[in-house]
Amino acid sequence: MKAKEVLEYMEKGEKLCRSVDVVNEKLYDEFGVKRGLRDLDGHGVLTGVTNISKIVSSKIIDGKEVHCDGELWYRGYNVIDMVKDFGFKRFGFEEVAYLLLFGKLPNKDQLKEFRAVLGKLNHLPTNFTRDVIMKAPSKDIMNTMTKSVLTLASYDDYDVSDLSIPNVLRQCMALISEFPMLAAYGYCAYNHYEKDESMYIHRPDIKLSTAENFLRMVRPDKQYTELEAQVLDAALVLHMEHGGGNNSTFTTRVVSSAGSDTYSVVAAALSSLKGPKHGGANIKVMEMMEDIRKHISDYNDLDALKDYLAKIVDKKAFDNRGLIYGMGHAIYSVSDPRARAFKKFVETLAVEKNMEKEYELYSNIEKLAPEVIAEKRRIYKGVSANVDFYSGFVYSMLGIPTELYTPLFAVARIVGWSAHRIEELINVDKIIRPAYMSVMKEKKYKTLEKRK
Repeated sequence: MKAKEVLEYMEKGEKLCRSVDVVNEKLYDEFGVKRGLRDLDGHGVLTGVTNISKIVSSKIIDGKEVHCDGELWYRGYNVIDMVKDFGFKRFGFEEVAYLLLFGKLPNKDQLKEFRAVLGKLNHLPTNFTRDVIMKAPSKDIMNTMTKSVLTLASYDDYDVSDLSIPNVLRQCMALISEFPMLAAYGYCAYNHYEKDESMYIHRPDIKLSTAENFLRMVRPDKQYTELEAQVLDAALVLHMEHGGGNNSTFTTRVVSSAGSDTYSVVAAALSSLKGPKHGGANIKVMEMMEDIRKHISDYNDLDALKDYLAKIVDKKAFDNRGLIYGMGHAIYSVSDPRARAFKKFVETLAVEKNMEKEYELYSNIEKLAPEVIAEKRRIYKGVSANVDFYSGFVYSMLGIPTELYTPLFAVARIVGWSAHRIEELINVDKIIRPAYMSVMKEKKYKTLEKRK
């Protein structure tokens, strides 16, 4: 069979799939199906309980639900308070990772011990980089990381499928420590073999923070400023955890409930995160901003900027999908607390990088986009900038390639996944199995000879 014939077969196959797989829209309402596991008002269907984090987007006042500035809490602590405490003064990634895993803020001795354990685990098996990461490099670094995680199971000296908490915790902490290397080395291999650039593999320094090491590994000269590392550290903390209902964390829970091993669970979570509707959203923001810059020369011409945003919403500009990327969130309406906490870091870095004009463009869009969306769309709640709106801008100022934007998200979120995996194993001994209503029609079976 020739390649053209195979392609033609697939096109015919698509027609067959569409003829049998399209479900009547009315059936979803008839059976009360919550598509996306969400109510029509956007509330997620309750599928579990957690003590790891809390998201607040509305409050009950006088018996009525009132939308409010969003809040994000890690183990009982407001994330904004934590970021304010260590921001521009010390690195918080390891400190907050300890909090999410063990449920309490570490003192100095506990933090020192935790960092020492992470440092002990901060290595890849002999020749792993050469034999696994550098072999068959891919532009999709998330795929490279997924392949690497699954392969690491073969190098585990202990029982991979042992679900005891000490063993799972060991595996999770090893992956937390190894993820920056998997991402950085995956990109370096792609950059050399596919883009024909220089090859460099820098080993992490156990004395440095996760943010410092990441910048050190992805830059040819290993150099970075203190501010650059602090801003990246804040981004990692703010992306570390976001409740049990987000797609990749729910995937972690689902696969954990099946009794699967840690490597398989994390590989599934990585596959879930890489979608443009989840971890890849900031890349779409960057593409949109590039398009806006091509059409708007004066970033302070608010009328022109508002008109172009209206064209985007009307599906007459950018990708014609009618979305202003980085605006709106499944949960938050008035504001995303991560975006609020991050904005000061973004502004400070923009000043250091002489990117104030670009920052001004982002700020103007943040103000105008909710107005345009409110005028053009019927929405049941407010719209505000989410953390993805600014994260891509920060990564671009740090010189981080777009191929690493989603992997960086994974470097942070592996902590939250780990905490949820452990909580699921400790509390729930039941496989997650939601129901689907079958609407198929029964048919009388025909033998092969009688089929037309």
